[in-house]
Amino acid sequence: MRVALVHYWLSVMGGGEKVLEALCRLYPQADIYTHVLRPENLPAELRRHAIRTTFINALPGSARHYQKYLPLMPLALEQLDLTAYDLVISSESGPAKGVITRPDALHLCYCHSPMRYLWDSWPTYQRNAGRLTRLFSRLLLPRLRRWDYLSAQRVDRIVANSRHVARRVRKYWRREAAVVHPPVDTRTFAPRESPGGEHYLCFGRLTCYKRVDLAVQACTRLQRPLIVIGDGEDRRRLEALAGPSVRFLGRQEDATVRELLSRSRALLFPGEEDFGIVPVEAMSAGVPVIAYGRGGARETVRDGVTGLLFAEQTPEALEEAIRRFESCEATFDPAALHAHAEHFSEERFARGMLAEVEKGFQDLRMP
Repeated sequence: MRVALVHYWLSVMGGGEKVLEALCRLYPQADIYTHVLRPENLPAELRRHAIRTTFINALPGSARHYQKYLPLMPLALEQLDLTAYDLVISSESGPAKGVITRPDALHLCYCHSPMRYLWDSWPTYQRNAGRLTRLFSRLLLPRLRRWDYLSAQRVDRIVANSRHVARRVRKYWRREAAVVHPPVDTRTFAPRESPGGEHYLCFGRLTCYKRVDLAVQACTRLQRPLIVIGDGEDRRRLEALAGPSVRFLGRQEDATVRELLSRSRALLFPGEEDFGIVPVEAMSAGVPVIAYGRGGARETVRDGVTGLLFAEQTPEALEEAIRRFESCEATFDPAALHAHAEHFSEERFARGMLAEVEKGFQDLRMP
């Protein structure tokens, strides 16, 4: 069986790229297709595969400013020749699912999220965009939304990474989706022996929708030490908000992240994520999570058992959650947190995906 994996772009490693790595381990013979490739930022496991790009990769400045070419990406996807493949798995968060496949081939879309900037998060992206970007996106938005909906109808089977995303798939694409949670490498993290730590931690891409500003403001006001790991377009604004108790370390090696995580009092997770691999990694290390109580966090964080959820996306609500956490910090058992994280292991992801692929082929064979 010839397999193609279609991923939106391969510029930096994040949660979506970790899912792609797991799919590569399931299908070591697979070819990878993507809009933009920066091989220097990829691990050897991905570089071992044949990686082909769309014409977007050859456009000026695409290595860093690929999202500005979003209006051309539907055309780029539909020009790919995938007729040689029996199984196509698209990894959808940016445009990836719009490829054309053979009638007898299975196209399974693993959906991290319907494109946020086309649907429910569109107003947030507009507020943070430049003047020309706002103008052009308003003009192009209706056409891109129509293409996003219509291309979802060509997919044979949709698998969402959470129940939260499955609801959004039903809302915007009018399709039902099975749920297979993303893989978390729980074997990498050993639970610490006892609760407690030296600092709070935020980790991930520094983009506006992740709302790291709430953690920065809350810890600045409370004068609690906060370490922020990661980089992105929102870093300069966040540094301007930060007081002396907040440190920005930029991107770090995995070993450094694990070491800083193990010494954390708790992970602060103030954004609304579709799933969120980082909180599960924290729990696997025995570290509680203080998370905004919407989106994927409601499926991974057990309030009062593996962390705390706060109800309003404001600095004040996060401050109150931190105080509440500190009053019961000693009750969070690292071994129990690690055991809970095992529900999201890579082994479970592999079993779930293989089962969904088999169901997809069974549906194709039905008269």
